[in-house]
Amino acid sequence: MKFETEYLVFQTTKKREYINITDKVEQALHRSGIQEGMILVSAMHITAGVYVNDAESGLIADIDEWLESLAPFKEGYRHHRTGETNGDAHLKSLLVHHEVIVPVTKGRLDLGPWQQIYYAEFDGRRPKRLIIKAMGE
Repeated sequence: MKFETEYLVFQTTKKREYINITDKVEQALHRSGIQEGMILVSAMHITAGVYVNDAESGLIADIDEWLESLAPFKEGYRHHRTGETNGDAHLKSLLVHHEVIVPVTKGRLDLGPWQQIYYAEFDGRRPKRLIIKAMGE
């Protein structure tokens, strides 16, 4: 079995952004040479996430509104006692989750017809890493 690892760095201009990274994951897979296996895509920060869904702008706005309704920015988070003000970003990350695993078949991401891979940033405007690990043969 072969393993290949790449890192991406994001520095968003907004506090919350949703970035389609499907092409970047496909490029990393191609560079790995793996034909059959899986690829792990994982945010390496606790205020970001990775998810698979449709690349439709209305849905992305709906996801953002849904997350904000479940974990709104507010002053009262206990986490803010540490001096941070990103308690909501930690909770949003839990809802989206920090990683996805996508099957690889015949050297390609084996996604459904509308599926795309997204990096979700919830406390942006500073550099954050993401790992892509291809595993297979």
